[in-house]
Amino acid sequence: MRRTERKQTTIPRFSRVVANREFRGLWLAEALSIAGDQLAKVALAILVYQRTASPLWSAVVYAMTFLPALFGGLGLSQLADRFPRRTLLIWCILAQAALVGIMVIPGMPLPVLCALVFFVAMLSAPTNAAQNATAREAFDDDAEYLRSQDLRGITTNTMMLLGLAGGGLLVTAVGVPWALAIDAATFVLAAVIIHLTVRWRPAAGSPEDGWFAGARITASDPHLRVLFAMALLVGLTVVPEGLAAPIAAQMDEPDVAVGWLLAADPLGFVIGAFVFSHYASPATRLRLMGPLAVISSAALLGFAVQPPLVVALLLLAASGASGAYILTVAATVNSSVANNVRGSVMGLFRTALRVTQGLGVALGGVVATAIGSATGTVALAGALGVLAATAVAVAWARQRVRPGAVKVAADVG
Repeated sequence: MRRTERKQTTIPRFSRVVANREFRGLWLAEALSIAGDQLAKVALAILVYQRTASPLWSAVVYAMTFLPALFGGLGLSQLADRFPRRTLLIWCILAQAALVGIMVIPGMPLPVLCALVFFVAMLSAPTNAAQNATAREAFDDDAEYLRSQDLRGITTNTMMLLGLAGGGLLVTAVGVPWALAIDAATFVLAAVIIHLTVRWRPAAGSPEDGWFAGARITASDPHLRVLFAMALLVGLTVVPEGLAAPIAAQMDEPDVAVGWLLAADPLGFVIGAFVFSHYASPATRLRLMGPLAVISSAALLGFAVQPPLVVALLLLAASGASGAYILTVAATVNSSVANNVRGSVMGLFRTALRVTQGLGVALGGVVATAIGSATGTVALAGALGVLAATAVAVAWARQRVRPGAVKVAADVG
């Protein structure tokens, strides 16, 4: 059934969004999971390095938290359309809790530990797909749904900032086994919250839709192609994240500056999401997506002059603040597709984001090594981003868009 189309002139309050029982449950469950995941990442890094003193093993285990996004997002996200989404959410989350719980066993061989980390990350693909699709179903009002995604974005980045700031201290205080046990407990609690708050619905899709229906729809629809292209620009703006340590070294700053450089972008994102959410209507935000994408890359051009640390932090914060446009992009994609393929399309969207970010960080390292300048690499990424974002912004401006106005065929068999 198609949602009623109407022009949104007011911005709903966060209190109205949180009053939605289903969203409130999804939001709290996600916040718990993110908090536990941040703690587990720090704990695993410490555990592996303590046992091996090998930077390679530490990097391998950390990579296992990202690489499965490619495989899980392309394949397993389809499950969010084939099975009842609440049921899928609960079972995937409980499976993740069990896998993390196994990691607590003393003396776990490193190859087994890597496999456990891989499967935990793999299960996040259908979990996120089902969560995003259910969040869209929970709201009849487009403006309230967009506002809910702002709250999710603010919460996610805030939890990441807290993880950067206090994760190491907490793991040191309670120990690695307890940190992993806490992570497992957050998964269990998240599953309980979803069971109590989210309404059961039958499967939205069917086998006749085709296993890669979301990919086919995205490739064939020009509206979705532009939205995906706008999202993939983050592959360039994420480059400073992978070069934080060499940037600090090139500026002759102490090691503590690495944490500040890593925290500047997500802090800016939180501020940007809050400002846009409170002061820009849904229609205005749709118009601003293109310009904000350009600004997010343009802020990195300041690294061409190797700025002092304070200026570098401000530039990264500005890039992160304008980069909050990605919340509107994701919400628009989710609202633009039929419910029976929403899980697979959003799974593909998240996969594209993760893979592009990983490639951007890796290529940034290659370029920085080749030209011998981390700040120069960031500036180059900004220049390429401005060119690409300008082209995408022009393409987006030519589209006639408003929340809920784009229809994508439900018959994808």
